[in-house]
Amino acid sequence: MREVFKNYKVFFNNRTRFQAFRRFNIEFYTEEAIDLTVLAVLTKSPANNLDEIVKSLFKKLVMNDNTAAEAIRKYGNEEKLWSLIEKYYGYVNKDKSLQSLLKFLIITYLNEQNHTLSLPEEWNEYIGNRITNIVVFMDQWMNHREDREFYNTLSDQVALDLRLKEVIQQWDIAEIKEMDAFRSFDKRIIQYLVEQLTESFSEFDNYLELIHTRRKLHWYPEFEQMYKAIHSALQLKRYLHEMDYFISEQSATQMFESYANKYYKLDYAYRKFYVAYDQIVNKEMMYPLREEIENLYVNRFIEELGVKWGDSLERATRAAWPITAIPQQSDFYREWVKPRRKHEERVFVIISDALRYEVAKELMDDLNNERKASTSIVAMQGVLPSYTALGMASLLPYQSIEYGQDGQVYIDKKSTTGLENRQQILAKEEKDSIVIPYQEVMGMNRATLRETTQGKKVIYIYHNAIDARADNASTEIEVFEAAENAINDIRLLVNRLVANISVSNILITADHGFLYQRDALVSSQKLPNDTKDTIVSKRRFSVMDHAYKGAGTLTYSLNYILNQEKELFVTVPKGVTRFSIQGAGSNYVHGGAMLQEIVIPVITFKNDRSKSSKNLVKKVNVKLTTPTRKITNPITFLEFLQTEKVENKRLSRRLVSYFTDEAGNRVSNENIIIADKTISQAGERTYREKFVFRSIQYDKRKNYYLVLEDEGTGEEYERYGFIIDIVL
Repeated sequence: MREVFKNYKVFFNNRTRFQAFRRFNIEFYTEEAIDLTVLAVLTKSPANNLDEIVKSLFKKLVMNDNTAAEAIRKYGNEEKLWSLIEKYYGYVNKDKSLQSLLKFLIITYLNEQNHTLSLPEEWNEYIGNRITNIVVFMDQWMNHREDREFYNTLSDQVALDLRLKEVIQQWDIAEIKEMDAFRSFDKRIIQYLVEQLTESFSEFDNYLELIHTRRKLHWYPEFEQMYKAIHSALQLKRYLHEMDYFISEQSATQMFESYANKYYKLDYAYRKFYVAYDQIVNKEMMYPLREEIENLYVNRFIEELGVKWGDSLERATRAAWPITAIPQQSDFYREWVKPRRKHEERVFVIISDALRYEVAKELMDDLNNERKASTSIVAMQGVLPSYTALGMASLLPYQSIEYGQDGQVYIDKKSTTGLENRQQILAKEEKDSIVIPYQEVMGMNRATLRETTQGKKVIYIYHNAIDARADNASTEIEVFEAAENAINDIRLLVNRLVANISVSNILITADHGFLYQRDALVSSQKLPNDTKDTIVSKRRFSVMDHAYKGAGTLTYSLNYILNQEKELFVTVPKGVTRFSIQGAGSNYVHGGAMLQEIVIPVITFKNDRSKSSKNLVKKVNVKLTTPTRKITNPITFLEFLQTEKVENKRLSRRLVSYFTDEAGNRVSNENIIIADKTISQAGERTYREKFVFRSIQYDKRKNYYLVLEDEGTGEEYERYGFIIDIVL
């Protein structure tokens, strides 16, 4: 190698460069190894291979930094660089520039993903024949945690140069659904999905498959919230489509059960749509879909539900609340807490203000799939009016409940306002009890928490995330964000109680639910507030000492829960209308009789300490099913099987799959396998992945490995030995 080193005399005539060269620890000196290492030093590349050197040059290009290019010209050999690029990538264009090389690599990669499209003729000069090396290079560049941002910037510049936005408008969605060289593909697909969902098209499975395909591709993180919003919109529209946009007339009991079993899913989809939508920075593309979802939710769901539910209440209750044969919130202590105390069980009760039923369903699923425990949920009918003062009181033990002239609620002559009063009411029934606010519990260390709860048999923990933010005109728009926070708060609280003080029995419930719509109310959704001499008056109810008979309202005697000489009555607007009250803050409301307000969740959480695996939470398994362990083609497809369906206690798994040599160097592209199928038939839970191998000299006497890596933990999930015998 003497002559090769002589050619780099200027390079080595510097101690810093010489030491940097030595740090690469070349095992076998060849002319190419020396060329690559010199280039690696001059470009400050992390490795002395061409892929990393080219990535380093592109990174400098983004930053308008010419120091590496100048260093190559002064201390290296520019011709060697382009000779190596030609050898490995097949780049033979006369224009030896990084901009031209970039265009060549991206278009070749795009063309490899293309199956049927005719690309513009002027792109042909940028399509190379060393496809495998280019695909592996692009794949590893695009998927690199840090380098992907440099790729994103440069690909945007190439897209502008190619006028890509205009070109892809002529391409069919089915032809570009697996292409990810440019962000324009995702924008075009999102535009298409928004158009489809704002029209009367109902090919929901196709739309879902399209979203699932994009989840594995490069640009998904940049558009994740848009795809999530579209997914939720798709679910909402699908539910309505399956109902034929019609809510059938049923008895009040049947409608209550229908909400708890299926109608709640529309509230869930609506909430999840806005959770994602609110996180999108540039929302313009989503405006038509937002209008469509708002219109469907308000006019085709909750308005319709309100009418049918109101009619069923009038038929069933005959001015008497509640409905018979449904578990009642007013019986909570007697039916849920007391039986456990009779069996000497210690009971923790978490009461979260405004934890609506559909939010609690999500919380239950999270708890069920996070811990070795059994969880279940029951819907009980809430008190009316469905607001904090009466709802919180009904969850305590009591002999009698009364309204004072001050509008406060009293249990056995004791005010229920404030935690201190509730502590005294609870202690009257169970002397070994305690009431604690959520913030105080979470602020305690393990020793303090253990000391505080030691010897206590009934522990009430009060949590307020949703109502605290939403029941305020300036922050009511944040109600769905608050719901997400509430789920996370309670999940952390349950985990803390189980881990720190070995809690076994936890009940999670709420004082009331809520109604919410994003758009401002129209005049038809408001009723004149002409109720007189009210004890308590809000947008969704009025409590008074006489039976009000106003149009569009329902009035009930409060004798069903109150024990006092003077009979009181509650009047609520029918459906989703509100009493007209001056001021902002009418989008988020509660207090009325709508299902969203009075279907109250009770989650029963029981920690499982047994050695049984019945409640053990595990991710589903994925196995390679292709029988051969020999690779003979530079482009090879392998099949994988998700061995069990995703269901209760069986979670989805995300795997990154790629091939390495014995030293751990990657020799292929990588694929993401998202094993989240819920289908029972094993044949429907297969994944076919395409592996592209570098054009290098493989030694069939050595071992190569297919590595499956858990994307969540970064740990190796499975490894399969292979022989690679590819003839170059």
